[in-house]
Amino acid sequence: MPGVRAVLVALFCSATVPIFWSAGLSVFAEAAADRRSPGGGWSAERTGSPARLALETFRVRLDTSKGPIVIEVHHEWAPHGASRFHELVTSRYFDDSRFFRVVKGQWAQFGINADPVVASRWRTRTIPDDPRGQSNTRGRVAFAFAVPNGRTTQVYISLRDNAYQDAQGFVPFGEVVQGMDVADALNSEYGESSGGGIRAGRQQPLFDGGNAYLDREFPRLDRLLRAAVLPARKGQ
Repeated sequence: MPGVRAVLVALFCSATVPIFWSAGLSVFAEAAADRRSPGGGWSAERTGSPARLALETFRVRLDTSKGPIVIEVHHEWAPHGASRFHELVTSRYFDDSRFFRVVKGQWAQFGINADPVVASRWRTRTIPDDPRGQSNTRGRVAFAFAVPNGRTTQVYISLRDNAYQDAQGFVPFGEVVQGMDVADALNSEYGESSGGGIRAGRQQPLFDGGNAYLDREFPRLDRLLRAAVLPARKGQ
């Protein structure tokens, strides 16, 4: 960050250091923070402050056991939801998790971490509701929730037009732009029996046992191997 260093040197050498020193440090800290991943390391992926992300559209690639799925995220559709999804992806929360709720021709849900300790820690980290905007048509991606302002980590892809959910408060933050055929092909043999939705109240074994439980009881669930923010496309 040559520009930031130059500003700090100039401030340090001037007689106005007492007035501007803390402000200069703040600028430096903010610039540095924008390059760090939520895990604390320097990230090669595209990250930024919440204010910057609010103006952006970005893509996330899900590498699954059936192939890749690419989701385009629009912050203007659902600012809270888009920012949380970015946070989860860059902190690698979704890596090595399972598509535990796949109902053929309806939805494919994921978002419970492989490690019960991590999953339980995030379970109470709720975000505020986003205002209703886009519709839950085929290919749209939204957070699942049970109560108002209760979204945390669980996400689903609509495998059909689920516009009836719009009035229930499910707000899409993105849409599948590549790999919808992969989403359609995710194993649905277990349906609602391998965890079900949040509102059904049958997910506790997943939080208690994580992947060990799912792999033992539902061994043919498809896997989300890795989620990553893709580099910005030209022109963005």
